[in-house]
Amino acid sequence: MGLLLTILAAGVAGSFTDWLFMGVLAHQQYFAHPEVWREGRTDVRKIVISTLIGAVGSAAFAYLLLRAGAHGLGPDLAWAGLVWAAGPLPLLITNGQWIKIHPYVTAAHCGGWLARFAVTAVIASALM
Repeated sequence: MGLLLTILAAGVAGSFTDWLFMGVLAHQQYFAHPEVWREGRTDVRKIVISTLIGAVGSAAFAYLLLRAGAHGLGPDLAWAGLVWAAGPLPLLITNGQWIKIHPYVTAAHCGGWLARFAVTAVIASALM
């Protein structure tokens, strides 16, 4: 039951970290290279899909914490840093090198994924 509650809470909380880091903090820098982004109105379907993908990342991380037997805020946060450094961090930095986007956008996305995993770790340490 703790895992399910962790997954649900982390999915909701992670959507707010995504909004803050990927939608607010570097909002103006998205316009530095407008040719990179698809034209048109905001596509709600794509936002929902992106939110679900992030929630799957949180769920996978919560399950990893359970399987690894990490209990407590310190170990859970350490795992968050390791998972972030092994997955999204190198991927996003590499993409930032090859895709024409502002470095602040890359930094915001990196920070957003770290925040997502950290929030999941805090929730997992409280509920699992």
